[in-house]
Parts: sequence; C-alpha cells; structure tokens
Amino acid sequence: MTITPLMPVYPRCAVRPVRGEGCYLIGERGERYLDFASGIAVNLLGHGHPHLTKAIQKQAETLVHVSNLYGSPQGEHLAQRLVDSTFADTVFFTNSGAEAVECAIKTARAYHQSEGGDANRTVLITFNNAFHGRTMATISASNQEKMHKGFAPLLPGFRYVDFDDLEGAKAAIGPDVAGFLVEPVQGEGGVRPASPEFMKGLRDLCDEHDLMLVLDEVQCGVARTGSLYAYEQYGIKPDIMATAKGIGGGFPMGACLATEKAARGMVIGTHGSTYGGNPLGMAAGEAVLDVVDNPEFLAHVRAMSDRLRGALEQLIPNHDAIFDSVRGMGLMLGLKLKSAVEARNFVAHLRDHHGLLTVAAGENVIRILPPLIIEQSHVDEFIERLSAGARDFAVPVAA
Repeated sequence: MTITPLMPVYPRCAVRPVRGEGCYLIGERGERYLDFASGIAVNLLGHGHPHLTKAIQKQAETLVHVSNLYGSPQGEHLAQRLVDSTFADTVFFTNSGAEAVECAIKTARAYHQSEGGDANRTVLITFNNAFHGRTMATISASNQEKMHKGFAPLLPGFRYVDFDDLEGAKAAIGPDVAGFLVEPVQGEGGVRPASPEFMKGLRDLCDEHDLMLVLDEVQCGVARTGSLYAYEQYGIKPDIMATAKGIGGGFPMGACLATEKAARGMVIGTHGSTYGGNPLGMAAGEAVLDVVDNPEFLAHVRAMSDRLRGALEQLIPNHDAIFDSVRGMGLMLGLKLKSAVEARNFVAHLRDHHGLLTVAAGENVIRILPPLIIEQSHVDEFIERLSAGARDFAVPVAA
C-alpha cells in the first residue's frame, strides 16, 4: 500500500500542532508559532479561549446531537440573535462554508421558482478569482481552472464576469439570471475588497430587476473586517448571505441568512442537514457572538487593524525588493509581494525559519489573518518576525 491513511489531497507542511495558547500554536516538539493564519480565518478568538472552551464543554456534557426531527431551542436562540444583529429574518445552520453557500444558491433559485416567480431564472452571476468552496456547485460557481480539473462536467447555472466591474455585471444580466453571488472581500483571490460603487451598484441592479444579491461572507464575516459583517461598511443589505469560518471559533459550523422575501421558496422538505444546527455547534456560535457582537470588541478589531496596517506600510519601504503594498479590511489584510518573490515560497520561509504562520493567496499575496484578540505586543512580534524573514530571504535573481 502506497497511499497514505489520510487521503493525499493536501500538500501538508512540516508543522504538526498539538496544542494552542491564545495567538500561538505549539508543535509536537514544543516549538511555538505565532499564528497569523488562524486556521484560515477560523480561530477568531485564538486557541483555548476560556469562554468558548467552557461553553463547548458544558454543552458536550448536556446534549451534543438530536437531529432536526425535533424542536431546537438552542438553534432558535442563536438564529434569533443573528436575526437581531443582521439584515436577516431567518437562518439555516450548516456544518461548513461550502454548505452555507450551497444553501444560498438554492435559496436564490427557489425564490424565482416558487409561486409568483419566474422559473426560467436559474443563473447566478459570479466573479473571476472568486472562491466559494469545494463542492460541485461551489467549484462550478468559481472560474478557477485549478479547482475544475479532474471534476468535469461542471454544473450549469453560473456566469462569470470580472470582479469589481459593475458595467460587466450589468451587461451579463439576461432573462435567465437569478442574482449575483459575490464576496465583498475576495480572500483566496488575493484579499481584494470590492469598491463601494460596485457593491452599491449590484444592490441597485438587484432592486431594478428583482434579482437576489447573495453575499459570500464565509471568510470576511463575523467581525473579521471590523464590523460584524462586511456588508455593513458598504451601506447596503443583501437578500441572502453565507457565513461560516469564524462563526464557530474553531467548531465546524456555518449558516445561510436570508430575508423573508428571499426565503419564500425554502419551505418544508426543500432543504436539510443531519448535523446542521446541532446543540454543540449552537453553543459554540453563542459563545463567539457573546465576545464579538458588541461595539467595544469591534472597536478593538478596528484599532488593531489600523496599527497592523500602519506598521506594515512603514515596513514596506525597508524591504522594497520583496514587498509591494498592503490591502484588505479590518484584520483581513493582504501583503502583495513583488513579482520576483513567489508568495508560497515566502510563506514557507516565514513558517520554517521564523515561526510565523500566514497564508498564501492569489495575485501573489500573503494573507494576514490573526486572531481578533491580538494586542499591540502581537503586532510588534509579527512585524519583528516578518522583518527578520524579509532580511534573510534570498530574492531570486532574474535570468
């Protein structure tokens, strides 16, 4: 037998964490890493947060799973909190971001195919360099060939246009279009925030043509950008939104949020999930909202973002053969590298030689996704390790 027990679909690195403490991961040999990857924007309260840990422990001792055949006081309570804090009127809980996006796609199509709708409207307009997940529908919603290879045929019903191109989005509308599916901040695509004009324009087009504005806030949501959800900073409201990653603080869960109008087609029998909304997940979600859904915490995220971005902007001129610019929102920042430096190589260098964990992204960008609980000392340590990594990184010489 040559295949590994874990299916070999990940190019796993040599870091093998066995424990976490706040903003740090500890490996098998006791080595400590400053974790500015956060499980790819998942561990927003860091590792071992006492309130989250206590909530999960308490619920695990009480009730873990019962299925959705029965009433869910835990799900009802968390759903009400999300409704009270967002645009939404109703919530469907999932186990992951991809499932939340799947539910959002189904909700948008069901809106048009329900009574009073236009059953011919099935196409969602999506945007180049997007990442919506790894299921068949969500890879079909993305135009990235690297995710398509080996899985043909793709599912129909998606039309791609350039991100942040309002005129292109407008031109793509036809009688078969159900709505737009868009990340307010593209994560995998290079930490690219949409412009206010683009987001407001999509909202206007949806209002004009009775289309669904579907937001994928799986990565940028749950306080990551300095507001509970990024759409708030654009002065708009979606019809449907997928959220996950940070919403469970590390426990696998997600949700699809929708207005009453948008969810008119999601009636009994149209959708389901065995594990979605289980009591253990709901306890994790409640604990996360306890911490992040308040003005003081969101102000802390914005303050740390300003300090981190400012420190990065000061650092860039000192290493201008490596660093180009910084972009993003809140504590979802991207450090774009010069073309001579490949992002994955530099991420590996920081990890292996300086104990600093970051994540590569499209457009030769390093994603900087620290836990939202970081303090000034963590910002200082991050800049120190990043600077040291830049100093001893061998920039390839052009041939």
